[in-house]
Amino acid sequence: MKRKILIIVENIPVPFDQRVWKEGLALHEAGYDVSILCRKGKGCEEGYELREGIHIYRHPMPKESNSALGYLWEYGCALFWETLFAWWIYFRRGFHVIQGCNPPDDIFLVAWPFKLFGVKFIFDHHDVNPELYLAKYERKDIFYKAQVWLEKMTFRVCDIVMSTNETYREVALTRGGVSPDNVFVVRNGPDLKKFKAVAPNPALKHGKRYLIGYVGVMNIQEGLDILLDVAERIRNLGRTDVHFTCVGSGPALVELRQMAQDKNLGDMVTFTGRVSDADLLEVLSTADVCVNPDKPCEMNHISTMNKIMEYMALGKPIVQFDLKEGKISAQDASLYSSNVNQVSDFADNILWLLDHPEERQRMGEFGRRRVETELAWEYSIEKLLAAYEAAFRKMRGKGIYDTSVARS
Repeated sequence: MKRKILIIVENIPVPFDQRVWKEGLALHEAGYDVSILCRKGKGCEEGYELREGIHIYRHPMPKESNSALGYLWEYGCALFWETLFAWWIYFRRGFHVIQGCNPPDDIFLVAWPFKLFGVKFIFDHHDVNPELYLAKYERKDIFYKAQVWLEKMTFRVCDIVMSTNETYREVALTRGGVSPDNVFVVRNGPDLKKFKAVAPNPALKHGKRYLIGYVGVMNIQEGLDILLDVAERIRNLGRTDVHFTCVGSGPALVELRQMAQDKNLGDMVTFTGRVSDADLLEVLSTADVCVNPDKPCEMNHISTMNKIMEYMALGKPIVQFDLKEGKISAQDASLYSSNVNQVSDFADNILWLLDHPEERQRMGEFGRRRVETELAWEYSIEKLLAAYEAAFRKMRGKGIYDTSVARS
């Protein structure tokens, strides 16, 4: 009987969620029957799509919000549609395993009833949500306590945890009380078969000598307000030869564009919104320096940012703050700015790299080699498949999988 799985992800539609899409493709290539349930979004409006052998189901979602109550409404709607679609997919196609990808940490509520039928639950731990809430709202209110409870229940209900780094693994072991045998570190490196540098496009520098590149979600904890202050400082230092291009979408995009206008940075900073993969690669391939301005906080301190490995894969030197997991990933491919003198030190590091092309080249080459030999997605596939093998061993151990849980 073919092994069937359902992957549920809420915050980004597939295939735009590159980690989930890479996981789905790797599992499909390993012989699994893969269904993915996600939200609809710009460029992903179809309710159903069969892409590269993977069944993608998309549910409606309300407009993204930046408030706590807005997130509550958003997550409530997602939970309703995820539950409805999951049962429909179960009776139509069947599945033996549900993989829930946070945020939020409420997908266990969808998976829990299916455990009565022998379905196993894998928790794909993308973000530490209590710390994420603190990064956004800086308060430990009732919503924060809810995040703590949801995380606790997710760890309790799941059968297997896939952590994105060793620090998250420690969270699963200590805070979650999960057995070490049930936790697998599956890092989120770039797929070097697809994520390749292209020829630079000088027009993307907007008439300037240098381009600073950024890619990521436009949200509060991403530190893009800090990056705008950095751009303003560079301009005030008399440097008119630098342009910043920030690629990505998110709930704070409109606010960030307004902030750039208020600072009179319209001729120095471009927010592109979401673009195609080809356009993203062209921007980053043209950039002289790439940045990760994630603000210093516990969430960003212990989280691995995929943008770092993407910059390294393209051979780009990086400027970021002195945070634990960012340092573990980039090592000598990055300069690390002070967490205290944030704006001035970050700006100084960018300018130092722009004025030292030989160091830019050395750092870029180091980062590229590190991705090629250690951090690329191909090195994570083995861990991903091992996590699924562990889940199916649990089913065989109870005599479930061999006697048929789902439809063949």
